[in-house]
Amino acid sequence: MAKGLREIKSKIKGYQNTRQITKAMEMVAASRLRRAQNNAEAARPYADKIREVVSSIASGSNDVRHPMLEKRQVKKTGYLVITSDRGLAGGFNANLLRSVVTTIRERHKSNDEFVIFVIGRKGRDYFRKRGFPIVEEITGLPDAPTFADIKKIASAAVGGFTEGKFDELYVYYNRFINALTQIPTEKQLLPLTAGDFSKDESKEPTAAYEYEPSAEGVLEVLLPKYAEAVIYSSMLDSKASEFGARMTAMGNATKNATKLIQKLTLEYNRARQAAITQEITEIVAGAGAQV
Repeated sequence: MAKGLREIKSKIKGYQNTRQITKAMEMVAASRLRRAQNNAEAARPYADKIREVVSSIASGSNDVRHPMLEKRQVKKTGYLVITSDRGLAGGFNANLLRSVVTTIRERHKSNDEFVIFVIGRKGRDYFRKRGFPIVEEITGLPDAPTFADIKKIASAAVGGFTEGKFDELYVYYNRFINALTQIPTEKQLLPLTAGDFSKDESKEPTAAYEYEPSAEGVLEVLLPKYAEAVIYSSMLDSKASEFGARMTAMGNATKNATKLIQKLTLEYNRARQAAITQEITEIVAGAGAQV
């Protein structure tokens, strides 16, 4: 019985240590989530302003021509997939990667029909293990990535489309709703269409612009920057989703550890009470035998 009590006590101690770790990780994730949300919000004005200027050019002329605005026959597709470097975030990576693979298998018959750009160690390892064609990868991003951290892969993805290496580009990431909800999202980044830009999403009046040397020249510079800004915004959204998912997962782990500790504590007390009762019974029986 003493051996059984020691084993139960050891398990309780182990779960207490685990709960302490998961609680600390939950608090760290909550702190990083707030910063990630602030970063995502701070990046929106830049992308919105570029969109406003591009929309002004696209809606002001029907003769706008640019490779990023031209829809062509799809012979090859590019996918930019944003995952995390670390796990312990519930279904954050698994749900997104499952969605990507399902889509790829529905659209393509062979690996020659698509290429993958991947951000995050989890995604890279997943695709490598399954033999998918990865053309560019980035791992080890900080918790608060800057545009410089992803510029190389963003430029490679946008440049691959403009150079004709593939005919459309999709971005896959987890869209942040709240700490409990992150939605795996597919966004078609390229080709852009003038019709999409010309949609008036707000009733606020927009400024009138004069372009030098020409509207087309400005558009040629801004369109790649806009596409890269969308990728960066998706990256920041994914970071917020990652920390929200990790905070929720660690919170659930802490609650489960607490339940196990309570269950084992009750089991320990019952076993200890039974052991004491048995000892008293043996003492009484021994005393009765001597009379």
